[in-house]
Amino acid sequence: MLEESRLVYNLEILNKVQKEGSAKVICALKAFSFWKAFPLVSQYLSGATASSLNEVLLAGQKMGKEVHVCAPAYRADEIEQILSHCTHITFNSFSQWQLFKKETLKRKVSAGIRINPEFSTVDVDLYNPAGRYSRLGVTRKEFKPELLDGIEGLHFHALCEQDADALEAVLEKVEANFGEWIPKMKWMNFGGGHHITRMDYKVQKLIDILNRFHRKYPGVEIILEPGEAVGWQTGELVSSVLDIVHNEIDIAVLDISVSAHMPDCLEMPYRPMVTGSAMLGIKKHAYRLAGNSCLAGDVAGDYSFDEPLKVGSRIIFLDMIHYTMVKTTFFNGVKHPSIGIWKDGKFNLLKEFTYDSFRDKLS
Repeated sequence: MLEESRLVYNLEILNKVQKEGSAKVICALKAFSFWKAFPLVSQYLSGATASSLNEVLLAGQKMGKEVHVCAPAYRADEIEQILSHCTHITFNSFSQWQLFKKETLKRKVSAGIRINPEFSTVDVDLYNPAGRYSRLGVTRKEFKPELLDGIEGLHFHALCEQDADALEAVLEKVEANFGEWIPKMKWMNFGGGHHITRMDYKVQKLIDILNRFHRKYPGVEIILEPGEAVGWQTGELVSSVLDIVHNEIDIAVLDISVSAHMPDCLEMPYRPMVTGSAMLGIKKHAYRLAGNSCLAGDVAGDYSFDEPLKVGSRIIFLDMIHYTMVKTTFFNGVKHPSIGIWKDGKFNLLKEFTYDSFRDKLS
């Protein structure tokens, strides 16, 4: 359930960055694809960025503004459709650029090359696009300036849930390795991973960084493509207790699945926050919250509560709109949570999933 007022709060912060930093902020669909909210998002942001043909089509149909696309590689049987629906395209290699250059120029789509600064302060290798042996972006050693004809932009992405300090450090490496070509570009895409709407994010420092870049490279447009920052803390996953079993500890079995509905909790991994709960030992009644699939590790974590849980108790997982929603699966055929928006004190149900939803995904 997305709460619209919280989304507006985030969008106003992002729009402040756009205006005061003279940058375009676009929504990364890989993290936030809640398309029923796109008409609202489009009132504030400059467009969307996609990672696939499906996301390109969704951005074009539901956002209706600039559509940027960036992927590790493009399929030959999809590139014509992608180019016909996007305004900007970033190629991950010069070989892909050469392969699709003719079609790109014919469609008059603004083309860019993704560069790898070979520097990042991301701690988790799984989420580090600039780590050793990364396939994402062209390193300085592999950069081919003789093939830049027709290229209008450079794109880098080396952040993950980070502050402006991390951007400043990465940008320093980008300029050291690729600075001589920046003045020749029409645009620079600073990628995603900017946690702009987090309470302790240094928004003013980000604006200062953007303006400093403008002074150094006048005429080069800056693009930011946050996704998590758009949906950050805008909504919850509401579940209920189906049963409580005991095996040395009390285990509450829920009507959702961590594996199917919150896979990022297992992938990262992290322990999601639950309304009214605390760590073990803080409150009187302790439970392990577990999902309703056959996976033994389908577990959200251990929590304590003021009152004992019982069948029917409501368990509300916080901050489940960004990334969580886009990664859901039909593993075990577990019923998907319905989707809705809370606005002006009222709940509006947008979608309920049925057997047909499960069946049609498989064949």
